[in-house]
Amino acid sequence: MSQKQMKEAFVSNHNGTSVLEVTQGLCLPALCIVCRGLLIILSQERMCSHTWRTRFCIDFVFLIVPMVATLTILSSFVLLEHLAVIFCGAGLFYQIYCRRTCARMPVQKMLEKFLKISLESEYIPAISCFRVINSAFTAIAILAVDFPLFPRRFAKTELYGTGAMDFGVGGFIFGTAMVGPEVRKKYTGESRFYYLTKSLYSIWPLVFLGIGRLVIIKAIGYQEHLTEYGVHWNFFFTLIVVKLITSLLLVIFPLNKSWIVAISIIVLYQLALDFTPLKRLILYGTDGSGTRAGLLNANREGIISTLGYVAIHMAGVQTGSYMLKKRSQVKDWIKGACRILLAAISLFISLYIVQVNVDGVSRRMANLAFCIWIVASSLILLSSLLLGDIILSFAKFLIKEAVVPCSWKLIHSTVTNKKHLESLVSEAERKEPGLCLITAMNRNQLIFFLLSNITTGLINLLIDTLHSSTLWALFVLNLYMFTNCLIIYVLHLQDKTIKFW
Repeated sequence: MSQKQMKEAFVSNHNGTSVLEVTQGLCLPALCIVCRGLLIILSQERMCSHTWRTRFCIDFVFLIVPMVATLTILSSFVLLEHLAVIFCGAGLFYQIYCRRTCARMPVQKMLEKFLKISLESEYIPAISCFRVINSAFTAIAILAVDFPLFPRRFAKTELYGTGAMDFGVGGFIFGTAMVGPEVRKKYTGESRFYYLTKSLYSIWPLVFLGIGRLVIIKAIGYQEHLTEYGVHWNFFFTLIVVKLITSLLLVIFPLNKSWIVAISIIVLYQLALDFTPLKRLILYGTDGSGTRAGLLNANREGIISTLGYVAIHMAGVQTGSYMLKKRSQVKDWIKGACRILLAAISLFISLYIVQVNVDGVSRRMANLAFCIWIVASSLILLSSLLLGDIILSFAKFLIKEAVVPCSWKLIHSTVTNKKHLESLVSEAERKEPGLCLITAMNRNQLIFFLLSNITTGLINLLIDTLHSSTLWALFVLNLYMFTNCLIIYVLHLQDKTIKFW
């Protein structure tokens, strides 16, 4: 076998792991973000004198290193990682409570006062963290999968199953939908034709990237996982089709009915898989022998699975709309987080029922079970991040003038006038440092993804990943992430947002 064939075989024919293990791995970064925030609060005075290099290293150690470890050497000890991080967080929180600078009062009264505090932020930190976590996990996994150190159960599944890498595309589409122009009401007051025109214009970079990736991959003979998208199709083409279809749907249907559209699409798609030759077409082609002759046969997985991703996008739009509802006090956000958590639990129960009675999770088909799993996993991560933000807000309540990048600002008032609220934000909050890896990655997410793909390709061309030792693989992975994150961080320091439209 050639080197290319060996690498293709190495990432093929896998059956995934349990839903629980993937969920545990996804939620670990939420705990790490809380620990990072608590450490920043506890060392507030020292943090003011830290350079951007020190802050970058702190963020990298708390956010990226644990993800690398979870996907490699500590993959069998995720629960122990959770316990260690929780223990660390509890210790930091206890220290903050002992050093609190707020007015001394009984715990019950303190909690009552905290629940009535208003939260002010230009955006919801949990959404930014969700998008960054998914981007970081994807960036690590696309390179790590080529090393023996990466557990094969985390690789993309061949037909059925839930691998950690299977969450990547679905999570990206869900996260993008939550902050889409429709959710942010960017084109409110404009005509539907204008909105469709802007949507069409926004996809041209994706067309360029999709075609560019196709040409480069074919030109250099880079290894491909054929059953992922097909011969010519790739992730960018899926994004294009999803964007086009969902833009049209959101012109026709009201925003608050997105969940009905999502359910309708995925149920009808699943019925088509079960009662028409569609499933056979995806798996075996038009002639039943796995042919790749013709455009449809060559790219059948990528083309047909877009229906499932459209449903995921519409579910993300509904979630984003719910998240952006006006909530004035902490107690309102706690209720919102609990409702999202309840929805996630309900979907996991539904997933079990669907897997037993209908069909298993299949990324290749993006079927009903796959879509439920993606949305449920996204909601459990989102609720974890929301609850983590509330814990950080309480810690900031205990230590007056405390500032944590990419977190809610506290307003000690029940005033509802927005301008007055903004005037009540403390001077320390107004001077909130922009030195934050989360903010940097969220700001240039597409550039980070492209950079990760390019450096992954270069490393695979320069290094024999299949025969790399554990120590060497860890060094390469951490250096790769350090380099990519540093470039994005420097762009943020230079106040650069790279957009193509």
